[in-house]
Amino acid sequence: MRQVLLMVVAMITCVMSAAAQDGTKVDAEHYKVEFDNDQVRVLRITYGAGEKSVMHEHPANLAVFLTDADVKFTLPDGQTREAHAKAGTIQWDAGGKHLPENIGTKGFEVILVELKSK
Repeated sequence: MRQVLLMVVAMITCVMSAAAQDGTKVDAEHYKVEFDNDQVRVLRITYGAGEKSVMHEHPANLAVFLTDADVKFTLPDGQTREAHAKAGTIQWDAGGKHLPENIGTKGFEVILVELKSK
């Protein structure tokens, strides 16, 4: 019985830590590191039409949309919000946890510049 309880606790811990993990580690299909140093990390994010990620987290960042994008973000508390951007748009975000989903009819591509704390 004790072993079962320990196994359940370990599984819950793994699921909880995965919920706040780095997108490049939990969803390498959509997130690729293009550049990384002690000040920034640059990601290339690509989603096909209708594709969805998993819950993950980003620090404060600047997004440069290479294509038009229509995205629904599910937040940890279950709330959702939509974001729509045109190619060439640049957006600032304070960072946080989210689960993105491409709700558009076409794929999209974004360069995300994550800021690192000193």
